[in-house]
This record gives sequence, C-alpha cells and structure tokens, in this order.
Amino acid sequence: MLLFFFFFLFFSFTHSSQLNHNTNKTTISLSFPLTSLPLSTNITSKMFTTSLSSSANNNYNFKSSFKYSMALIVSLPIGTPPQIQQMVLDTGSQLSWIQCHNKVPKKQHPPTASFDPSLSSTFSTLPCTHPVCKPLIPDFTLPTSCDQNRLCHYSYFYADGTYAEGNLVREKFTFSPSVITPPLILGCATESSDSRGILGMNLGRLSFTSQAKVNKFSYCVPTRRTGPVPTGSFYLGNNPNSLGFKYVQMLTFPQSQRMPNLDPLAYTVALQGIRIQGKKLNISQSIFRPDSGGSGQTMVDSGSEFTYLVDEAYNKVKEEVVRIVGPRMKNDYVYGNVADMCFDRGDVIEIERLIGGMVFEFEKRVEIVVPKERVLADVGGGVHCIGIGNSDKLGAASNIIGNFHQQNMWVEFDVANRRVGFGRADCSRLTK
Repeated sequence: MLLFFFFFLFFSFTHSSQLNHNTNKTTISLSFPLTSLPLSTNITSKMFTTSLSSSANNNYNFKSSFKYSMALIVSLPIGTPPQIQQMVLDTGSQLSWIQCHNKVPKKQHPPTASFDPSLSSTFSTLPCTHPVCKPLIPDFTLPTSCDQNRLCHYSYFYADGTYAEGNLVREKFTFSPSVITPPLILGCATESSDSRGILGMNLGRLSFTSQAKVNKFSYCVPTRRTGPVPTGSFYLGNNPNSLGFKYVQMLTFPQSQRMPNLDPLAYTVALQGIRIQGKKLNISQSIFRPDSGGSGQTMVDSGSEFTYLVDEAYNKVKEEVVRIVGPRMKNDYVYGNVADMCFDRGDVIEIERLIGGMVFEFEKRVEIVVPKERVLADVGGGVHCIGIGNSDKLGAASNIIGNFHQQNMWVEFDVANRRVGFGRADCSRLTK
C-alpha cells in the first residue's frame, strides 16, 4: 500500500493542465488509474489518411506517416479485415487502446474513427481469469477489474485530463497481407474523452513495442505551420536514414533500484546541459538524473507536447530568458499552469532574434539543436511561449523532452541496443 501511495502521488499531479486565459491545454502522456470520474460519450470523430508501405518479413520493416498537431497521429490497420484506426504515437505510455462501439443497425453508420469488433474475425475478449487481469503487486501500471460480464475491464486516466475505459481484448495489426502481428492485448474503449486511441510504445511488457517484438522504431516530426496539418514519417524496424544518426545510451534501472518517483518503462537518457545563445547554463548534471527517490529522470516522450524541466533547471532557463528579454515578458500570464515565459505576438520576431537558438546537450557530443524560429510556441490568443514547462508545477519532478523540441529531427528508439538516436532532417519534405 505504501508503494501504491507513492505511485498514485507521482502520477496524479493534475486532473487537467488548463490554460489560465483560454480553453487550450498542454499535453503530457504519463497515466495513472482512473478511480472515480464522470464519463462522457461526447466524442468528436476526426479522420486522417496515411500512406503505407512494407516489406514481407517478420521484422516489421514498415513505413507509414502521421499527422502532427500537438500529437503524432498515426492511422493503423487493425483487425481482419483491417479497419483503419487513429492512434496517438506515445513513447510515454504502455497500454495501446482503440475506440470501440457496439454493433448498430445497418441503417446507422458507426463513427468512422471507431472499431467495430463484430466485423473482425480475429477479435477476442480477455476474461477476468486471464493473468493480465490479475496484475501482481507492485505492478500498478495496468489498473484492471472484473465487469458484470466477467470480462477484464481497464480504466486509464492521463495527466492532461483525458481518460479511457473499456475491456481488454486481443487483436491483430494487419499492415499488409504478408506483414501481420500476432494477436496483441490492447484496450477496446467504450468510454473516452478523445476521438483517437493510443499506440503505447514504452518499454512495458504490454506495450505495442514489447508485444510485437519491435527491435527499433523511429519518427520524424515536421515543423508546425499555419494551414494544412503537416505530415511526418514513421518507421517500424530499420530506417534507411539511420547511418547519419547519433546515439545516446538509455539508462536502465534493475528491479532492486526501483524508486517511487521513477518511471522504469520510459526511454530515459542522460541530459547533460542546456545552452542559450551559445552560453551553457549553470545547471548541475545531477539535476537531469534520478535522485534517490527517482526525481530528476530525463525521458524522451512523443506523447508530451512541451518539454518539461524540474524546478531548478526551469528557473535557470527562466533567469537567462529574463536577462535577455525580461521587460517584454507578459506579466501574470501562465500557460497551462506550467509555462510562464510568454510574449505577445507582436514581439515574436524580435524575441526570437534576441534569444537565438537553444541546445540540449547529451553524452558523446550529441545535441538537440532548437533554432531560433522554433524556440517559441504559438499557444493561441495572440500569445507565444517558450516551449518549456515546469514539471514541478505538475507534481511530476521529471525532465521530459517533448515533441515540440523534436521537430525536423529523426528520433530512433533502438530497443534492442538500449539507445536513442537523433538525426537532423527536413521532415516535411520526406513525405512528398
């Protein structure tokens, strides 16, 4: 029970990261059990298209694309015959889940984003007696229960306030007639606050990565722009561009070193420093590594929009920004309860010029270089903010490299070799 208390305390940092001045919210993908939350069936359906190509072997060498709008939205073929499902590519989550619905009369057309189990010959449910439905302590990563039909029921609640619940099922991903996964355990959501599902890609035993035995995967996040939603590239398996990648080793944590505030299933790397305008900030490297309680871990998370830094690191960044452009910052404005380095739209070009670029430093001279044009994020209402939030304001006490700082860059998760690779690219051009 004590371990569960720490687990719950760590993940239940907020019900929703609401913006103080409008209805937008930040996104972060860490999850924890849903205990009591009013449910809503008001789900908006949005469809995106995808272009698929694959090779016929068991390594899932498969190329797809995704739409990028604060999240990476892949459209994947699930079931037999396949039904295209929208899913958020999330390296910070374990359980994959899709939108499901009950069979309806033929005259009524089901929502295009939902999966119809009755149309798939490979769909099956998990009974309460299945071992996955009885996780052993201290495995609280998959909160399950037994429903009235003796089926395994799950509930997930994410840190940005979104939630999903339904039954655990087995289903295949049918990428092509010759590239098909075995039946994988995933959630079939009958209640959720989002029209899309989740493709859980962390290191957990029930993630898509683990169940499908994916050795590596990679994606290239395009730059944000006004107009049509930009398209990025996604590989399962080998990426032909990987010869130019630079790698950092993932930090691993044996069972004996598990700590209450640590996420052992995340892609944890050793961030070493941050530079602004070429100046390295005075932040100890220890701030970017887990302390005795697990706080300070640095993870690469495609499911989080902004980058998050623990209080000490965030304050050092803010001190430097204030030194450079302090008088131009908006007073008493906080975006999403976590980011307060914000500016009015009219000052954007000058702010970008004054702040210049930003660099995240890793081992072996590996860097994530953020050019001045991508230092500020448009958060709506004529306001732009530095794309960094204070994770302590969420109660998370972790450093998270979000997708905003992964734009125009290949990011490869080499699971087999326990490393993460980075490579510069013009991600928008790769899909043309």
